[in-house]
Formats: sequence, structure tokens, C-alpha cells
Amino acid sequence: MKGLAILFGFFWAGTIIHQTTGIPLPGNVIGLALFTAALFTGLVKLEWVEKSAQLLLKHMMLFCVPVIVGTIAFVPVIVNNGVPIVLSLVLSTIVTMLVTGWVTQAGAKRTAAKTRTAEPTELKEAVASEAAIGTTMAEKTQGGAL
Repeated sequence: MKGLAILFGFFWAGTIIHQTTGIPLPGNVIGLALFTAALFTGLVKLEWVEKSAQLLLKHMMLFCVPVIVGTIAFVPVIVNNGVPIVLSLVLSTIVTMLVTGWVTQAGAKRTAAKTRTAEPTELKEAVASEAAIGTTMAEKTQGGAL
């Protein structure tokens, strides 16, 4: 009960802040930001809200039903604007995938460049340690230990 009270308290606090200040964010988003800040600062302990949050997450689909049913009211709008909606979904997905790929490639190139510019002494030490391991193995095989 304590966890639900804390979660709903932050929800209502965000809603009140939204209504009184006119901040252009939904009240639940403001409440979530406040809740996150409270968790990071230690004002709220994770143990206090963990069980309640798990319960809410477990039944999240139940909370989505009103949104799904509400979409049915907009079927004529969706049908009339179907092509632009589908195009925007497809194009935004493609753009997202391309940008993600480019960023990943740039990060990989940057990591590879850092690896190539390692100090020569570090490389010499790595080669020497590998050679020592190889020599030890060779000695063991010649001595009949393996």
C-alpha cells in the first residue's frame, strides 16, 4: 500500500504542477521526472515502491485497453489519412535504422583507431607475455609434462 501511495502521490503532484504552472508537459511526465529525481537523491527508496511497481507493470496491458478502444473512435480519420500515416511510419523507421547504423559504425571506427594508437610499450609487453606463455607451453611439451 505504501508503494502505491508514493507512486500515486508523484502522479498527482505532477498533475497539480502541470495545472498550476502551465508547463507544456503532461502531468504524469512531470510526476515521473519528480519520482526519478526522488529515487536518485534517496528521498524514496526503491524497496518502498518495487512491489507496487511490479504489480502495475504486470498488468500494464489492462491500462492500455482504453487507449486501444479510443482509437476505434478515430477509424474514419485513420482511413482518410492512411497513406500519410503508413509513409511516415515506414520512413521514420528507415531513417532511425540508418542513423543507428551510422552511429554504430562511427563508434566502431573510433574504437578501432584508439586500439591502433596504443602505446608501443603496451604492445611490446602484450607480445612478450604471449611469447612467455608460448615458451612455457613448448617447454612442457618437450619435457613430456603434457
